[in-house]
Amino acid sequence: MPDTPLDDQAGTQGVTGNPLDRLLAIMARLRDPQTGCPWDVEQDFASIAPYTIEEAYEVADAIARADMADLKSELGDLLFQVVFHSQMASESGHFTFDDVAEAIAGKMERRHPHVFGDGDMRDAQGQTIAWEAQKAQERAARNPDSSALADIPLALPALLRALKLTKRAARVGFDWPDAARVLDKFEEEARELREAIAAQDTANIKEEVGDLLFVCANLARKLDVDPEEALRAANAKFERRFRAVETRMEAAGNPVGQASLDEMEAEWGEVKKAERAGG
Repeated sequence: MPDTPLDDQAGTQGVTGNPLDRLLAIMARLRDPQTGCPWDVEQDFASIAPYTIEEAYEVADAIARADMADLKSELGDLLFQVVFHSQMASESGHFTFDDVAEAIAGKMERRHPHVFGDGDMRDAQGQTIAWEAQKAQERAARNPDSSALADIPLALPALLRALKLTKRAARVGFDWPDAARVLDKFEEEARELREAIAAQDTANIKEEVGDLLFVCANLARKLDVDPEEALRAANAKFERRFRAVETRMEAAGNPVGQASLDEMEAEWGEVKKAERAGG
């Protein structure tokens, strides 16, 4: 999505009130069919959705790096996405930004009766149970699908959606009793994958890899581990170690592109040793 020079938009400097009023005025100006930005004018919900997802990930990245200056900027970018969608909806007569804010405010009040109503104060676990019960009531009110798996967005990252599917199933009792049983299932799926590989059955290989990943998400849930967070950490560890291998081998005059696998694995082992020793 092209960067928008918000501070330079003519006709917005004079907008009084809080900065959000100015941002809403900027968005309306950008979408003006006669005087707005051609790129912004031609967008629709579907074309903007990928940018919205991207901005959410950039927020998470800034948090992971503990970069507060970048987090402020990325939160602004994410807010702009909400404003963008709200402006398009307003143009079509569906809803406005104020409607969006009112809806989330009402939802938060409904889901926190122990804070905003006369509900009993609960511990964190009790609040989570009440929260999920309220969400279930809201889903039932707006969606005739009575399945425990209703309303889990298809657009979620597959690993996150697998986690949500298993959480929903567990709430109605469809769950392994403990992590050990999930590990047994993991070993079963690994054996089936080996068999598919041996048979060179491409379709079955794909299916078994999917089953193995799904079991991993379920195992993470049983161990109270966020699989997305765990995989991000594993990605970061791999990248850190591989870059160290590249640096070491380049310094030795044997760059990775020319080295053998045995040589690279030996360096990988040295990098791991150095990390564990704190070096």
